[in-house]
Amino acid sequence: MEPWIDVILGFSYVGIFLVVFAETGLLVGAALPGDSLLIAAGIVAANQKGNVHLDLGGVIVAVVAGAILGSIIGYFLGKRWGPAIFSRQHSRLFKPEYRVRAEEFFAKEGPKSVMLARFIPFVRAVVPTLAGVSNMDFRQYALYSVVGAIVWGAGLPALASYVGQRIPDLDHYILLIIAVVIVLSAIPVLLKVLEARRAPRT
Repeated sequence: MEPWIDVILGFSYVGIFLVVFAETGLLVGAALPGDSLLIAAGIVAANQKGNVHLDLGGVIVAVVAGAILGSIIGYFLGKRWGPAIFSRQHSRLFKPEYRVRAEEFFAKEGPKSVMLARFIPFVRAVVPTLAGVSNMDFRQYALYSVVGAIVWGAGLPALASYVGQRIPDLDHYILLIIAVVIVLSAIPVLLKVLEARRAPRT
């Protein structure tokens, strides 16, 4: 297993919670190993190898709690500071028109995008903040965010644990598994981009 994953898992459920919270609630957490951590934690819970001992139920609770709390914090950070950041006319990254586009996007694709973003690395780190910036209805946002957190936070570790019980030494193939997960999760995004390019412009 990768050394940085071992370090995080060494802090047990607290480490898992903090990484998931940062990845889903803070833009700086976009580079953190969300999917790989969940898969590794599920495998460890299945095999109980080494010095780290995790229970699958505890892993799921830590992930879901971190994902829900992180997404709520991210939403309110975007709502509080987003308007000021996106008011700079000469900014390259935070132009006012980007905020307008975000508002249009969440008005049309909001619920679905909030839930599906959980399964896409980097995207799940920025969607909560963008949802807050665009003033997406919080009740609607919270509902789909919680559903996505439960499906992602419970499903991925449980799947990894299930497979880990049936394939010996699965932890040796973490990088390959993560690569496959990233490719599969990127497919919906690529399809959406292609659809947008093919759509007639007005």
